[in-house]
Amino acid sequence: MNLKAARWIGLCTLVILLSSSSAYAKPVQKNRQYYEERGEIVWEVPTHDKLIALTFDDGPDPVQTPQILALLKQYQAKGTFFVLGKWAEKFPGLIQQEQREGHEIANHTYAHTYAVRSTRAEKYSRELNAAEKSIVGAGAQRPLLFRPPGGYYNDMVIQVAKQQGYTIVLWSWHQDTRDWASPGVSAIVNKVLKNARNGDIVLFHDKVDGKSQTVTALKTILPKLQEKGYRFVTVSELLAAKAREAAKDDNNSSVPRLP
Repeated sequence: MNLKAARWIGLCTLVILLSSSSAYAKPVQKNRQYYEERGEIVWEVPTHDKLIALTFDDGPDPVQTPQILALLKQYQAKGTFFVLGKWAEKFPGLIQQEQREGHEIANHTYAHTYAVRSTRAEKYSRELNAAEKSIVGAGAQRPLLFRPPGGYYNDMVIQVAKQQGYTIVLWSWHQDTRDWASPGVSAIVNKVLKNARNGDIVLFHDKVDGKSQTVTALKTILPKLQEKGYRFVTVSELLAAKAREAAKDDNNSSVPRLP
């Protein structure tokens, strides 16, 4: 065997060894399925029952939040408010009202801080801690849920949230109303009503620059969904309902069937 042939055989052998080595296995694709299966991020919580979670970001606002609270009360609806710490400090009475009326209060950072690639874990952790301190200081219970502003997340965000005992909650992709961009009342209404499914998490905002279209849209959305048999629950109530369903299904599957 000449030197050229020997080199060729050696190269082929090396390629085979590398392709079969676990060290060169295809990297894990960290997509939605990856994070959902690990229970690290919640987008929606499909249930047997007609339950839906309405969520509101960026408040509280002295004008918009009371209007939304009044509508929720009118339709016996519960919501989850992902509040900013800086507004919780400024409007503690609204935080107290949200809790008093049975809504859930969750963390949305202190100052709407985005998790960009350069954001350090220490800074992000301080944002969550500051928001939590403001929320508790306003008279609410310690929040258990966290929504990263803009829906921006990465491994750092997940790790910080875990360390502080938070569950990360985003929203159903088909229920992003984009109400912050003032797309028109009909666009918001149609987005929610045409896509409603059991276990949806709907994204609204209770603080929108300029005149909010959310309040007007809710005046149609709430009664229409109620007519369809939906009940409005907090995100934590939605998660609890799903856990009960799973436990019931497990119990039923373990019961031996008669021949």
